[in-house]
Order: sequence, then structure tokens, then C-alpha cells
Amino acid sequence: MSDNVKNILIIAIGVLTVANTVILMTDDDSVSYERTNLNTPNSTETIESSFQNDLNQANNAAAVQEDLGPKTSIEFAEMEHDFGNIEQNTRNPHVFSFTNTGEHPLIISKAKGSCGCTVPSYPREPIPPGGTGEIEVVYSPGTQKNQQTKTVTITANTEPETTILRIRANVKGGEANAEGQIEGAAQLGG
Repeated sequence: MSDNVKNILIIAIGVLTVANTVILMTDDDSVSYERTNLNTPNSTETIESSFQNDLNQANNAAAVQEDLGPKTSIEFAEMEHDFGNIEQNTRNPHVFSFTNTGEHPLIISKAKGSCGCTVPSYPREPIPPGGTGEIEVVYSPGTQKNQQTKTVTITANTEPETTILRIRANVKGGEANAEGQIEGAAQLGG
């Protein structure tokens, strides 16, 4: 392998590492990577093209973050909600109300649950100074059991940039359901 190809590959790996880090920080789920066979003709061009595309996407994501505008502040009526005792396989919504307490429009760019069982929805339009809004969080525990704590991370043009909301629940079920299923299966077979 020539020194030029080695140098290009080393630079490309460095660029990919930086681009991948930036992409992961922006949580852009639309980025995908393809495996490139280094033994094929034009593989260097393919790698350079792939890395350039990744770098462009990372730069675009960074530009979107900068476009959120001047910093403002947000105040939630509550930062935590306890659902208490709930059953497995149920849908449990809760609304977190907030106010833009700053001097500039509030722009929420992202709201993400700590797992797929915690799904937030948030306003996509800017909230004017003094304006209010809501973030609805739906917790669906599935087959989780016992005491659960989940988070929702809100990213906005605030300082700090992220705010964390928490939900808690004591999920009941499982044993009784399993016994009922066993009993029902025995009745069908017997």
C-alpha cells in the first residue's frame, strides 16, 4: 500500500471519528453507514466520498443547533411525576406544563425518553417570552415490574441546554397474569 493511500486512510479515519462523535452528540438517527470493501477498485474514492457525506451531515446538524437563536430560560411547574401503582401493559400519560421565563422565544429542538417505553411529545413552534406550553409524556411499562424511574431529556435554546424531567411508577402485575394464563391453559387442555 502506498504512503499516499495510507495517509488518506489515516486522515479519513480521523474525519470519520470526529464526524461520528458530532453525529452521536446531535442524535441524528437518519445517518447510516455502509461497509466498504477496501480491496475493490476506487475504494479510496468511496471512503473519501462517504466520509465527506458524514462530515457534511455533522456540519449541518451543528448549524441547526446554532440556529436555535439567543438563549432564554424555561420553568416547569413540576420536574417529576410519580404515577404510583400502575399495571403492566398500560398506557400512562402525564403532562408537564412549562413557562418561557426568558426574554427570547423558546425553541425546543428535541425531547427524548430514556427508553422506548417513555415517549414525549413537545411543541414544535417557538414559545414567546411569558408563553406557556406542555410536554406530554406517555409511559407504557410493557412487562417491566416493580419500582421504575425514567427520564425525558429536553433540549432547547436554554442555559443549560438540557433539562431533565423524571417519572416514577411502581409497576404491578406479572405473577398474577402468569398464573391466570397457566390456569386458563389447563382449562383448555382438560
